[in-house]
Amino acid sequence: MQGEELTQFIVDTLDDMKARDLTVLDVREVTTVTDTMIIASGTSSRHVNAVASHLVRSIKNAGVAPAGIEGEEGSEWILVDLGGVVVHVMSAETRAHYNLEKLWNLEENDPAARPTPLRRVASGDSGSPGSS
Repeated sequence: MQGEELTQFIVDTLDDMKARDLTVLDVREVTTVTDTMIIASGTSSRHVNAVASHLVRSIKNAGVAPAGIEGEEGSEWILVDLGGVVVHVMSAETRAHYNLEKLWNLEENDPAARPTPLRRVASGDSGSPGSS
């Protein structure tokens, strides 16, 4: 599983765990590290940890091995590296402080730059990544 299929699987899994404010960023134009970043918020450090743990279990059950997992001990920001997709599950406060959407969205940083597609995912959205 990779690309759009992996991205949709992750979005669905995060939505199942009631992660908030899901955002999918296409970062292929700004980095070679990954193609897609998915950012989601949890309501508490416990929720952040539960969401990330459930994602890791689900992705492993689907036959995808994470390349790395960072931040589990603090549970304010957990990063799950799946190669072509990097998932950030963060507390609302941590997310507001680091504002990854603005950091990775070229359009907001430099209006002359080529825009990076940005998608916010509403609860229950089963549309394909890249749709609004």
